[in-house]
Amino acid sequence: MIVVTGATGNVGRPLVQALAASGEKVTAVSRRIREGDVPEGVRILAADLTDSEGLRPAFDGADALFLHDGGASAEALQPRTVLDLARSAGVSRVVLLSSQGVGTRPESHSHGVLMRSIEDTVRQSGLDWTILRPGGFNSNTYAWADSIRTRRTVIAPFGDVGMPTVDPADIADVAAATLRQDSHTGQIYVLTGPALTTPRQRANAIGDALGEPVQFVEQTPNEARAQMLQFMPAWAVDTTLAVSGEPTHAEQRISPAVEQVLGREPRTFADWARRHVAAFR
Repeated sequence: MIVVTGATGNVGRPLVQALAASGEKVTAVSRRIREGDVPEGVRILAADLTDSEGLRPAFDGADALFLHDGGASAEALQPRTVLDLARSAGVSRVVLLSSQGVGTRPESHSHGVLMRSIEDTVRQSGLDWTILRPGGFNSNTYAWADSIRTRRTVIAPFGDVGMPTVDPADIADVAAATLRQDSHTGQIYVLTGPALTTPRQRANAIGDALGEPVQFVEQTPNEARAQMLQFMPAWAVDTTLAVSGEPTHAEQRISPAVEQVLGREPRTFADWARRHVAAFR
């Protein structure tokens, strides 16, 4: 049995589907989950990772865990408690969804300090572990969905700064492989897409998928900051703008890890846009 936390998210959902399709027994855990959210035969549990007693039943009969905060605040998450529960129930393997920023932005509050602390806890858990450090997700462009649907326009900063954003389905496929195979124990995989793409190019790719042009309007950094502060804390805004506007060499490097683990190249952003075009119609 494999326990998948964050099971209704951009990575958790395709991971549950991939594991179920391969014949694995799966328990899907999310704060709000219903039978229709998962394939037939997948066990579900509505639980919060910060509620140890509510989470305890998830590990009955389990031998592996995919650990993702599932939307919980990283400050509130107590990974040692979760891992102790899992180990005491017989779980022997954990795969952690972390962030590339642990390595590239060690000074940042969320990607560096908090996620490094969670990684350290996983490494010290006594379980066989694998850590996944994806860069930016292709699905982050869902933030553009409303303006594309209503005005066929994207408004964003740093229009010509390229980043190798990754398809969440590729993260899920790598997670499925590392949960099922012993050979990935003790490995840290940085996960990226196959090429650098800029926000302007991603907007054009969504337009191609729609069959209609999407206009790109470039914000100044100050305009973007003011907008982001309406729904993000200042430290998160600062990190996001720094990565988007002045990425390090490491953040622009294309990682071979997806191909190494899966034996195929990562999916392109254009492929992601075609598969998810309904969100932008």
